[in-house]
Amino acid sequence: MTRLIVAAGGGGDAVAAAMLHTALYGDDDRAVILTYAWDRLLIDPVPGPRGADDFTGLDPLTPAVRAVPADARPIPPAGSTLPRLAAELPHTFALLDPHHGAEGVTRQLEELIDHFEPETIDVLDVGGDILARGDEPTLKSPLADALTLAACCQVNAPMRLLIAGPGLDGELPIDDLRGLLVPLIHTFTAEDVWPVASVLEWHPSEATGMLAATARGVRGTCEVRDAGLPVPLTDEGPTVHQVDLDEALDRNELARAVMATETLAEVETLSRELCGYSEIDYEREKAARLKDHPPTELNEETVLAALDQFETGARSRGVTHTTFRHLTEALSLRGSQRQDLRQLLINNRPEQYAPPLWSVTATSTQHTRLTP
Repeated sequence: MTRLIVAAGGGGDAVAAAMLHTALYGDDDRAVILTYAWDRLLIDPVPGPRGADDFTGLDPLTPAVRAVPADARPIPPAGSTLPRLAAELPHTFALLDPHHGAEGVTRQLEELIDHFEPETIDVLDVGGDILARGDEPTLKSPLADALTLAACCQVNAPMRLLIAGPGLDGELPIDDLRGLLVPLIHTFTAEDVWPVASVLEWHPSEATGMLAATARGVRGTCEVRDAGLPVPLTDEGPTVHQVDLDEALDRNELARAVMATETLAEVETLSRELCGYSEIDYEREKAARLKDHPPTELNEETVLAALDQFETGARSRGVTHTTFRHLTEALSLRGSQRQDLRQLLINNRPEQYAPPLWSVTATSTQHTRLTP
């Protein structure tokens, strides 16, 4: 038996898809997870999503769909988390390639459905920005979800749209979503997180990290992204809700606009026209800035002093937790240094590690140094 899960935004949605599969369907079968290879600049220094031509070692599933096995490799300088996900999780990760627009993604979906005849088809979005109208001031990354939604709505097959962790992506306030979130499908627990626990130790997704943290009982306010956006961690964090697919399309102006697109460039143009920006343009601009940003040495004494200063400010803002992605940005380090920073902080102050988040509520007198 095969189940198809479409990770609407790529990245952490693919990890959440693995959580969802175990929680809803158990371990008796395996999922095909269709996902973007789009890990942003923390992992991939090349702006935008990767396509099949950006990898070696992909396996053909259908004429238009390639699987990313554990031994696949992104072609430098590109990077991707998908091969490592394939190595650590028991599912098939199929590459959602947006470079042929909504028509290309629709074709990929149709071929996968014809080939596998899946028992169920779930479209999963962590946070809920797939429900955006497009004019929300907090919306930052509408393109990927809108493209996925546009394609799914053109496929003649039963599928359901699931929103996990409403509001956790920081894109839409939970109050804007609450009226749409019916019915409740599942509430993640710490037991549900266990199958992906090792992945969360290295995967950079903030939204899925917060989803897992709330499932483990973490509550408070988490500061995320380079801008330091505050995201509430509440009892609604670990929930999964179904939303009517047609209602989502009616709300999402960008998804309706891109339905006939044949290239990613067309999708970008429409995003600029309707939303005022393309998130890939933001990545291009940020990548250009980083080229002129000299790497900072990861000196323990300097880093811990900077961390103390950051935490003092964060507590004054009412923040209780943050992500290692945000800490990397806040301490003026490169994305490639995130894992080393994470290990340094956990080694020195293990009581502040609230997997996979970092607690800022401990005071300096509570810190325990484990390194000489």
